[in-house]
Amino acid sequence: MKHRGFFSIILHGHLPYVRHPEHERFLEEDWFYEAIEETYIPLLQVCERLLADSIDFRLTFTLSPTLVSMFEDPLLRGRARRHLERLIELGNREVHRTRGDATFHPLALMYRQRFGDALDYFDRYGGNLASAFRGIADTGRVEIMTCAATHGFLPLLASRPSSVRAQIRVGVEHHARVFGRPPAGIWLPECGYFPGVEGVLKECGIRHFILDTHGVLDASVRPRYGAYAPILCPNGVAAFGRDPDSSKQVWSAEEGYPGDFDYREFYRDIGWDLPYDYVKDYIQPDGKRKNTGLKYYRITGKSDWKEPYVPAWAREKAALHASNFLFFREKQVEYYASGMRRPPVIVAPYDMELFGHWWYEGPDWLEFLLRKVAGDQDTVKTITPSEALDAFPVAQVSTPSASSWGYKGYNEVWLNGTNDWVWGHVLEASRRMEALARFHETPSPLERRALDQAAREILLLQSSDWPFIMKTGTMVPYARRRVEEHLTRFLALEKAIKDRSLEERAVSRLEMQDNVFPEIDYRVFR
Repeated sequence: MKHRGFFSIILHGHLPYVRHPEHERFLEEDWFYEAIEETYIPLLQVCERLLADSIDFRLTFTLSPTLVSMFEDPLLRGRARRHLERLIELGNREVHRTRGDATFHPLALMYRQRFGDALDYFDRYGGNLASAFRGIADTGRVEIMTCAATHGFLPLLASRPSSVRAQIRVGVEHHARVFGRPPAGIWLPECGYFPGVEGVLKECGIRHFILDTHGVLDASVRPRYGAYAPILCPNGVAAFGRDPDSSKQVWSAEEGYPGDFDYREFYRDIGWDLPYDYVKDYIQPDGKRKNTGLKYYRITGKSDWKEPYVPAWAREKAALHASNFLFFREKQVEYYASGMRRPPVIVAPYDMELFGHWWYEGPDWLEFLLRKVAGDQDTVKTITPSEALDAFPVAQVSTPSASSWGYKGYNEVWLNGTNDWVWGHVLEASRRMEALARFHETPSPLERRALDQAAREILLLQSSDWPFIMKTGTMVPYARRRVEEHLTRFLALEKAIKDRSLEERAVSRLEMQDNVFPEIDYRVFR
């Protein structure tokens, strides 16, 4: 084998299940529509260009079941298409408004072309991007991992084993249905691990998962090769540790590539910069301003003064940063390979939404990087976690340390003074769901529907997104509302089931409102 080591890029795609059929347009649904245009379609296009050029690359995506469910939902697909149509309309207006302006007119043309291309791509798959991801996975160049059903934070659900099992099993079964094969790997939400969860992973057919660095380094037996080789839990499930160096080069707000002054400035958008009467049809129906996606300035510096964005400069910088990133991975591999009896595996996980949404040039950087890895050197090669296990099945046995990523690395983001009130309700409702599942052996058809809907409400209640939003201080009223709504709906269902007072119309309304996982079986909570 000519390569001395391997590099595994893992992009974690997740959004909370946000679907509001009761509103024509809903602000938080924009998270999904923006990510489709800015992140998911650009990354899929990168993969397809690499495949068309016969580039030998490997890439790993994790797609959370809530995100995949949103891809599949007809209501959200229709709304996403209308969002793209509005962008094209706004792009046309901007091309007209900036005519004669040598600085901004080319940018308006660029955006209009991009929006049109995104709509063409969206329509090619009937709006269901899960089909596009399945297609690239079928090539063998891309591995798709799953996640817990609603991104429930497993360490804080550990006192309710049935809920941990439900989160994992529903995620695995949903993935198998959508992608035509069971997942080999799982992204533990927020990289949250507690000793023992690997038993459920094994039971559900999972071979490997990803941890933050200290989850591996602080394992029960310190790994001989640090984070540069997977460790095996005693039951044989493998844990890969994040490489801090490659993460810092991309993630760091001070030292990471996305902060370069030539890259596009995220926080300057015409939704805020242009007169209200001009943008009113492209912001919120209630008149609140928001980002439209058309941004004409580059980061420039740390002051409020911003210079116009120059795409050619940004693209050149993305290529330079890709070369720089590859240079450091080569040096890492050379250093670690000299002291290891197996080739090192450098694991670099990132949030997928960083690429294209927050860091506009991220997909360009990734494409440059994968082309350079394949053609410019022979020290390091990209690999997926499953391929790494197949190629090097022997590994040190050790139990990882309880850990997460995020602030301080031990769950504090999801359990602190801003959100601790949530967990008493979550755990008590989860206990009551377990009781419902255990004592209803032969429900009537309507009772069965109500029990399945109760399971959906519990899973949505358990999402790690709500306490995370409360901690970050953004959209807190919405996160609080979601906790209260799912809890209230579950309790109403529980009461009606116990009192034998179920009404078909009320159950149907909840099935329409929270329609995630249509194939769910409430008995998963036993």
